[in-house]
Amino acid sequence: MFKAKQIPSHQIKDNAILAVDVDYRDGYAIAAGVLFQDWDSVECAVITARIDDVQPYEPGAFYKRELPCILELLKHIKIKLGCIIVDGFVRLGADQHDGLGAYVHHVTQIPVVGVAKTYFEETPDLTKVFRGGSKKPLYVTSIGGDEEMARLVVEVMAGDHRIPGMLKYVDYICRNQDLRPFSCVHTQQPVV
Repeated sequence: MFKAKQIPSHQIKDNAILAVDVDYRDGYAIAAGVLFQDWDSVECAVITARIDDVQPYEPGAFYKRELPCILELLKHIKIKLGCIIVDGFVRLGADQHDGLGAYVHHVTQIPVVGVAKTYFEETPDLTKVFRGGSKKPLYVTSIGGDEEMARLVVEVMAGDHRIPGMLKYVDYICRNQDLRPFSCVHTQQPVV
């Protein structure tokens, strides 16, 4: 079982990787991020934010709900990010139209890697990444960097199972927090 080791946020330097996830509750959302230095790292700093003004879900336009939550979390990060990992697609389908990750990149100009767990119609086969002996792929898309490299780095992320450990961990954090409007999970630093 993967175990992330939380470290003080001041140990995270520029060009860190940020994995983000959002959990929607009754009337608000929790956005969580884990910041780590290297793709195969097990050490991370955790940052979370509560968002009270959450947009309703709109089929075909998920980004309208998720993007504001991610941007709120990013307001509290004071270092330069090298990459953001989102739970979902950067580009969708055969025509490669913009998904959540592309919208994050358009706003931030930071390279984004999307790791989706479920197939979207006409997703190209080359986006498939198999991890941990799983016969079920992840679908990895990216923007702002080399797409083949994005698939390779997702393959080497820490964790022995299909879902990389840091992505499981950020999911756990956002689902299991009850937070003030802004909080940093560890107490050694108020903000990253």
